[in-house]
Formats: sequence, structure tokens, C-alpha cells
Amino acid sequence: MRFLDEAKIYIKAGDGGDGCLSFRREKFIEFGGPDGGAGGAGGSIYARAVKDVNTLIDYRYKQHFKAKKGENGAGQNKTGKTAEDIILRVPVGTQILDDDKFTEIADLTEAGQKVLLAQGGRGGLGNAYFKTSTNQAPRKVQSGEPGEERWVWLKLKLIADVGLVGLPNAGKSTFISAVTNAKAKIEDYPFSTLTPQLGMIRCGGKEVVIADIPGLIEGAHLGKGLGDRFLAHVERCSVILHIVDASQDDPWGNYQIVRGEIEKYSNNLYKKPEVIALNKSDIVENKRLVMLKQTFERNTENEVFIISAATGNGCSELVKRFMSQIEVSSEW
Repeated sequence: MRFLDEAKIYIKAGDGGDGCLSFRREKFIEFGGPDGGAGGAGGSIYARAVKDVNTLIDYRYKQHFKAKKGENGAGQNKTGKTAEDIILRVPVGTQILDDDKFTEIADLTEAGQKVLLAQGGRGGLGNAYFKTSTNQAPRKVQSGEPGEERWVWLKLKLIADVGLVGLPNAGKSTFISAVTNAKAKIEDYPFSTLTPQLGMIRCGGKEVVIADIPGLIEGAHLGKGLGDRFLAHVERCSVILHIVDASQDDPWGNYQIVRGEIEKYSNNLYKKPEVIALNKSDIVENKRLVMLKQTFERNTENEVFIISAATGNGCSELVKRFMSQIEVSSEW
């Protein structure tokens, strides 16, 4: 199944049914009178967050959703049937925005959450509702009200506790495959991860979800590489795990590139608690690793871990560290 985290759709709630113009005509009833019933309400359109959907791909192939019109009223004071509602099933973590792509309508962060997106029109009144002491045979009826219609954006932001960031080929996919149940694609070329990946760690009776997003490069905020839109999937995280390739010529400069792109994307994301891991220690001299660790700790005032995602060295200590960091963040 392809991953899609953004879609624009058109929704149109159903119009209300029309009221009925009718008079009683029974043979043996001396005084008849109006008996036109009201129309039924049009169907409304809702969105509901569900667990068994993890992408918005269905909304690429179907982008228009129109609820049915309510049935018209009938004689004998019969009210028209209300039309069925349409419920759009979206992944947990879906944010719904207005057509301007800025105004938030809803943020569905829990399974089962449901929100009204377009209200169905009310049914019109039949002539029986307009009978008065001075007007015994009204011929007035109402038409059904039109249902609401609008364009909306669906934007998926994954629900995860830890967000993995770093340059392409920093070893994020190797790390998430080593410590979680995720089966990330691992290749020796940039951008082997093209879509966000989720993995889960179970430790000490606790569960932690990690999100791995495609690597960032300098200029990602301008659309270079895969751009920075995948950063939306780590906005909800409690902790950012920044993985740096220690085997490169300038790990500190590479770290600053990613931090700069995060800051340009969102100041709130930039300020989130961060854990730093110097990866690929299995192919870097110990003396250089110690020097890099001191440089990072001095300039970031964060604890820095030396790991090898390929061999697993240092990964368990790192996992324990960011799990404790999540507990502290949740208290905030």
C-alpha cells in the first residue's frame, strides 16, 4: 500500500427534502384540511479516526463525497426519510484544515474521535404546519435547505513518542530496524527512506513508538531533496532523536544543517527535547569519537551517545535514555 499523508477533498452534505402540499380527501370525513408532511433532513458528512487505516491513499482516487438528499414529505402528515450520513475513515493523527490550508477544523489524535465536516440541510415544512384558525387551507410549503459544501485538506501527522531525524544515510533506518519491529528499507544510497516509517519498542512493560522520516539536506525548506514536509510526522513527538554519521568529514557541520532546517520549519519543533547519537562507531577510531562527543556536548549541552546501529553497540543505553526523557517530557 502506498503512503500518502496529504489530500484535498470536496464534500457536499445532502439537501433537505421538500415539504408536501396535500389535503385530506377521505370520502366520509366532512372536514378535510391540510395534511402535507415535512421533508427529511439531508445526509451529513463526518470524519472518524480509525486504527486500521494508516494512509490517506484512498482519498487520492476518490476526492468528491456527496451525501444524498432527504426524501420529500408526503400526504397523511408523513415526514420524509432522513438521508444516510457519510463517514470518512481517516488514520489516527489526521489533521483537517479548511481550504486555505491554515485554519484547523479538527485534529483527530485518538481512535474513535468523530467530527462533523458538513451539516445536512433541514427538511422543508409541509402545508399542515401552516394551518391556523384564520387559514384552514394553507397552500404554503417550504423547500428543503441546501446542505453545506466545502473543500478541506486532510493532513496526516503520525502519532509517535520519538522522532528520528538526520541527514540521508546517517543510519536512521538501520537503527529503527535494530531496536524495533519495523522492517525499514536499508540501502547504501541517499534517500533509501522515501516515506515515514513507524516502529515500536517494548521495554520494562512500556511501549514507545518511533517515527523515522526521510533524511533532510541543506535547503530542504526550499524543496531540495525530498523537502521538509515530512517533518510534520515528528511534530507530535515528545523527544527528537538526532542521529549523526560520525564517519563523515564534518559531523558537527552536518548536525547544524539538520538543526537549521528544523528551525526554519517550526520553532516549536526546534525547541523540543533532543537526544544526540553519533552513529557508525564500528568504523571510526575511538580517539576521534571521544573528540566528537566532547565537541557536541560542549556546544549543545546535551548528553551525546556513541552507537553503532549496524552492530547494536550502545543502542540499549540510548533506548533507556530517551525512554526516561519521554517520561520527563510527558510531565511537562
